[in-house]
Amino acid sequence: MTEIARTLVISDIHGCYQEFVELLELAEFDSRRDRLILLGDYVSRGPSSKEVVELVMSLVQEHGAIALQGNHDHRFVRVIENLASENEIEKFFKFGGFETLHSYGQHDMNAGPENLVEIRGYMERYSPHIQFLKGLPYYYEDDDYIYVHAGLNPRYRQLADQDVHDMLYIKEEFYMNQTNREKVVVFGHTLATDIHGVPEVWLGGDKIGIDGGCAFGYQLNGLALKMGKVSTSFAIRSKVGSIHS
Repeated sequence: MTEIARTLVISDIHGCYQEFVELLELAEFDSRRDRLILLGDYVSRGPSSKEVVELVMSLVQEHGAIALQGNHDHRFVRVIENLASENEIEKFFKFGGFETLHSYGQHDMNAGPENLVEIRGYMERYSPHIQFLKGLPYYYEDDDYIYVHAGLNPRYRQLADQDVHDMLYIKEEFYMNQTNREKVVVFGHTLATDIHGVPEVWLGGDKIGIDGGCAFGYQLNGLALKMGKVSTSFAIRSKVGSIHS
């Protein structure tokens, strides 16, 4: 078995397919020597959610990538599987659901909650995508790092005690406090611009934030780790404008 030379981490692609492809090329990703970890939010906001999901599926199934679940992926699955609350449905359409459905061929951008029966029927043809997203884990751990979409609640020491909602949605309570963990936590979800004013990767000591805000008109970040330490970072400028607040 080939020894892993480098871990490459990317988060919050949000339908930015072209930027995702270009970032992998810029980082010279090679699955024979690199381990790729994706921190979730493949859908919503950007124009090409379907294409991103297809590429992520290929990277996982054919190239050994590790893909985690993000809050937008989780909400998308729940809406399509008729498990979502009214609040979740409202947020789905408010925060990128129209763009997601459009990428899957639902071109009536006036479609909304009143059309969910038809939307669910249409999406049955993409059941493999929904099942793939549904089955993604919420965190991954190696010898030096913990990888998670949003973060970890500092009140709980054991990973097994973490609430799924926190791993998908937590913000200030996580990044503004010490993690109290031996391993550094690598996360997305919260825009780097909201943490330190610029879209570049945030090195926060016991945590590293990598959401460059590609779907908000900033950039898609990639973090390279070697031998338990940060090696370098990569970025591709966004090709889309700000989509949602």
